[in-house]
Amino acid sequence: METKIGALDAPVKPASNGVGGSPTPSSHTISPSPPANGVSSEATLGRHLARRLVQIGVRDVFAVPGDFNLTLLDHLIAEPELKLIGCCNELNAGYAADGYARRRGVGACAVTFTVGGLSVINAVAGAYSENLPVVFIVGGPNSNDYGTNRILHHTIGLSDFSQEIRCFQAVTCYQAVVNHLDDAHELIDGAISTALKESKPVYISISCNLAGIPHPTFTKDPVPFFLSPKISNKQSLEAAVEATAAFLNKAVKPVLVAGPKLRVAKAIESFIELGDASCYPIATMPSAKGLFPEDHPKFIGTYWGAISTSFCSEIVESSDAYLFAGPIFNDYTSVGYSLLIKTEKAVIVQPERVVIPNGPAFGCILMKDFLHALAKRIKRNTTAYENYERIFCPPGVPRKAVSREALRVNVLFMHIQRMLSGQTAVIAETGDSWFNCQKLKLPPGCGYEFQMQYGSIGWSVGATLGYAQAAKDKRVIACIGDGSFQVTAQDVSTMIRCGQNSIIFLINNGGYTIEVEIHDGPYNVIKNWDYTAFVDAIHNGEGKCWTAKVHCEEELKEAIEMAMGAKKDCLCFIEVIVHKDDTSKELLEWGSRVSAANSRPPNPQ
Repeated sequence: METKIGALDAPVKPASNGVGGSPTPSSHTISPSPPANGVSSEATLGRHLARRLVQIGVRDVFAVPGDFNLTLLDHLIAEPELKLIGCCNELNAGYAADGYARRRGVGACAVTFTVGGLSVINAVAGAYSENLPVVFIVGGPNSNDYGTNRILHHTIGLSDFSQEIRCFQAVTCYQAVVNHLDDAHELIDGAISTALKESKPVYISISCNLAGIPHPTFTKDPVPFFLSPKISNKQSLEAAVEATAAFLNKAVKPVLVAGPKLRVAKAIESFIELGDASCYPIATMPSAKGLFPEDHPKFIGTYWGAISTSFCSEIVESSDAYLFAGPIFNDYTSVGYSLLIKTEKAVIVQPERVVIPNGPAFGCILMKDFLHALAKRIKRNTTAYENYERIFCPPGVPRKAVSREALRVNVLFMHIQRMLSGQTAVIAETGDSWFNCQKLKLPPGCGYEFQMQYGSIGWSVGATLGYAQAAKDKRVIACIGDGSFQVTAQDVSTMIRCGQNSIIFLINNGGYTIEVEIHDGPYNVIKNWDYTAFVDAIHNGEGKCWTAKVHCEEELKEAIEMAMGAKKDCLCFIEVIVHKDDTSKELLEWGSRVSAANSRPPNPQ
């Protein structure tokens, strides 16, 4: 982790921008500072940052204005290829940048100093845990105030302004405090390039008086920087491939399991290539759902220990050799540390490291290079997949509902399954939607996202906003519980303002169901809202929004038909009323095992 703080050598003349309030994209213009020393008046810090964001693929910046970032926002707005998306609060802006990065490959968020920065930091931590390159930009104090012993507003009342950066050090891979123009170019480029190289969020604080000032290190159109690609150590790669091929080729019934780090390693295509070459059965860890095509002929479902897809865990756990590509084994993915996986049978492939069972480990190897090379050395073996085909039985369907029967969750997801296509994407909120959405069969091209490592309730509202803004070619279907929705509900407003046509299924069961199954108590019951009336109030007749409240299958079918037909260009919000105890069987099993893991007594001292 690297921290760079620019030093203040002399007072800097503030930019003369004449900013008096929150900018509007349609009418705002910038009055550049006079050129100095022959430097173009357009070669400013603000323009440099804006152009850099465009160059790396950002087209939308999610922001909340505050007095320390207003001038910087002016310059972001002035960039024709950037759109500023104003959010209702910083946490949702951060979640939106997270969702945007999942689709676009990189995201950006802009807030004000400390009050904004500490509000967004929970979303930053989530992006860090999910290996997402997001540029978090903070408008900082005037450069003249550093080192003056002054106390500023939006701080905790100390003259030391470092409290914010110290908080960000734990959840970003690079921090840059830009309070002097001489090193601004270096710090900004260093932060952005590190975000891309490490696939982690970075923090950039920019003094509020510097954005509009030209400097010789900037140019009107900065030359795109080139990131040197990482390469594998050839000798280490060859040794790792040879050892792995020898181990797998002598196995009787080997299997492949895809993990979530396939994405950060950019190794999805190489993993598919290995699957095609080996003919092994292929499972995905729950946190990797959506990374591997579920129409692949050797796909057998989600491996999640005791709550795996039917017949999947039996094949994986009975195998005499398994290769896990990019796994994360935590208490949630291991169902309370209850997986029946043995290390002496497992080849573990991480983004830059391979560990052989009972053998050596190899470093400095890119996962994509390793899987590609291994595909050429692996022997075709269909034994495990043939075993799977022998025991497989098609999954059942929900019991047919009687007329006007209270809607059941399994009936809801049966209908959601029928909505999916290559033109849709699923966002699953933390909660029972994790388990129900895992059972959805994703058609080719259908996106899928959820936040399993960090598991912050409320993430999906902002993530839906960001993902939909990045994926204009897809219609997002978000499944959100009522408890999670209450945390971040405001930015449905921003979805409407942006003209998005996502479909939100609000599952109203009266509380924090996932927590009920881990440990119940009165704190898991929430105040019920009239959610459709709430969204109607947010809509307020401006933009395109349609709501419905459904209690039975007949009403659900009518609502889906309307959302997919006459209201296909609207944001559609469907509140689904279900019984408080209507949960997936997977949640019941998972909750009891996680509860047991949480309640383990202390080890003897």
